[in-house]
Amino acid sequence: MSLHVFLYGARVSSTLDLPLVPALDASARTAPRRRTRFLALPEARWALLATAAFLLALPLHFADAPGWTYGPLYAIAYLAGGWEPALEGLRALRGKTLDVDLLMIVAALGAAAIGQVLDGALLIVIFATSGALEALATARTADSVRGLLDLAPATATRVSADGEESVPVSRLSVGDELLIRPGERIGADGRVLDGTSEADQATITGEPLPVLKTPGDEVFAGTLNGTGALRVRVERDPADSVIARIVTLVEEASRTKAPTQLFIEKIEQRYAVGVVAATLTVFAVPLAFGADLTGALLRAMTFMIVASPCAVVLATMPPLLSAIATAGRHGVLVKSALAMERLGEIDTAALDKTGTLTEGAPEVTAVRPAAGSGLDEDALLALAAAAEHPSEHPLARAIVAAARARDLRLAPARDFAAKPGHGVTATVDGRVVTVGRPDSGLDTDTGTDTDAGTGTDVDVEGGTVVRVERDGAPVGTLVLADRPRADAAETVAGFAALTGTSPVLLTGDNPRAAAQVATATGITDVRACLLPEDKVTALREFQRAGRKVLFVGDGVNDAPALAAAHVGVAMGRAGSDLALETADAVVVRDELAAIPAVVRLSRAARRLVVQNLLVAGTFITVLVVWDLLGHLPLPLGVAGHEGSTVLVGLNGLRLLRESAWRRPDGGRPRAL
Repeated sequence: MSLHVFLYGARVSSTLDLPLVPALDASARTAPRRRTRFLALPEARWALLATAAFLLALPLHFADAPGWTYGPLYAIAYLAGGWEPALEGLRALRGKTLDVDLLMIVAALGAAAIGQVLDGALLIVIFATSGALEALATARTADSVRGLLDLAPATATRVSADGEESVPVSRLSVGDELLIRPGERIGADGRVLDGTSEADQATITGEPLPVLKTPGDEVFAGTLNGTGALRVRVERDPADSVIARIVTLVEEASRTKAPTQLFIEKIEQRYAVGVVAATLTVFAVPLAFGADLTGALLRAMTFMIVASPCAVVLATMPPLLSAIATAGRHGVLVKSALAMERLGEIDTAALDKTGTLTEGAPEVTAVRPAAGSGLDEDALLALAAAAEHPSEHPLARAIVAAARARDLRLAPARDFAAKPGHGVTATVDGRVVTVGRPDSGLDTDTGTDTDAGTGTDVDVEGGTVVRVERDGAPVGTLVLADRPRADAAETVAGFAALTGTSPVLLTGDNPRAAAQVATATGITDVRACLLPEDKVTALREFQRAGRKVLFVGDGVNDAPALAAAHVGVAMGRAGSDLALETADAVVVRDELAAIPAVVRLSRAARRLVVQNLLVAGTFITVLVVWDLLGHLPLPLGVAGHEGSTVLVGLNGLRLLRESAWRRPDGGRPRAL
């Protein structure tokens, strides 16, 4: 534990001890949420004990009660909260380094030695609390990554000449053939040999809709099979699956971030050595020239207190904490002061598509009755929704939702049947209705055409086209699309104004869908068909060019990029557990336009930090010179030190004002 942990928040652990084989039944649809309880951590229990003892001693101290009533409580606070940072500081000293940990422990003990027991106990409690928060953050990150591994099944059905057998996923080898039944999760990365189905692979590619899988198509471990059965040949070792690589990428990206040094970290080693050396000099020199021991010790302790980095620490924290509080009021949870400071440093923005720039779910965007069908838009939509009502397919749910939004009556459907990759058939009001993928050219006024050879859409509007037939005759089409968020274009413009460059779109979706969203939102740099490692590679390219990238995403497939970016921001409403835990900030209300606003807020906080550091540095310099060249009374030194702390604290609280928050509409925070 170190001082900058308290200042800037805990970072992701770089040594997560994770099993390669998850422990979930293959039929599990979602991973259970694992969350380490706060009090399960020994650091948390020690911090709680130190804090409780300090809070019990405080009123007794201020009430001028006898020392024996609160003295033991302070002693408990010192021991419970100080033994671990003291031990870490001694270990660092043994490694021939001196950090602020040990300096602050010595300062706390020195304060107690000259009667400032309360000040020392407060420092100890701060250290203990920061250590507990660091341990909790590390444990929660490990929990979320283990939950990711649980997405893949523990066993798979292997097919051989001897028949079928259920084997642990860890025993699968390249070349094995697997049988994937409807509703099962796929046990390994491979390629379809036989069968037709749809796979929900949003966890890997971020695509909003299930993807049709036919012989020759690639499938990924951990993705969910639809209603058809597939025979799959394993093409990657389970330990090298895309899901397993996501875990590795998150860990590697976290290790890459960890060495980043901020202002306090850059100066703490030299500053700590300098203060300790100067304190010893202030103590030893007068003593060598005949000064009394008590006077020399008092002068040295006064020097250590006025020269300690507490003022600098608190000069840094109030603006950042105020910015965090203001962002929280507007629906953006910034996890640490480190993240808030980094937000103001970004000069490039990269965004995921599905669930980030778009709503993440299909909606009916056009209803087109065929000429001569005798149906208007409402009648066509009601007919399609009645047939789709029994289905659980995302497109079906979108069609039914659109009909309900128009308050349309849905006739009961009979003889319902679904064919994977094609659509559904049902009897509605005595007529056979089919809703599904076009498989021949359409003679309807939809603005779309179809490749008769493949059955795939050729859509010039942007969306998925489904055809509605009644008794075998086409009666119209519906167009469904994952619409851009209402504030997506505003957000893109806000990022462009902040960074001077247009954001880049990084998505696992297909190029056509990516291009349509980019055109609608004003993005010019589009990179599609990216797996999780490809997104990280793109971010690394920017970083090698000296860019500091903010990445915004929401899915499991975005977690490595969120960890690798200079700052990662997750969309909170539909974000996966891993994305939420890995990100530095979470947009709780899913208001995309709030992200440029919080970047502006961070830049305002950074300006206040610079102001406060100048004020704190001036006070420290004046007090230190006074103590060295004259005689600075201890009470006056403490008053000056604490006065500077109050002054910079009040200055930092200015960001709590509502006027500090500005949306990316061209407005800027007022001059600070």
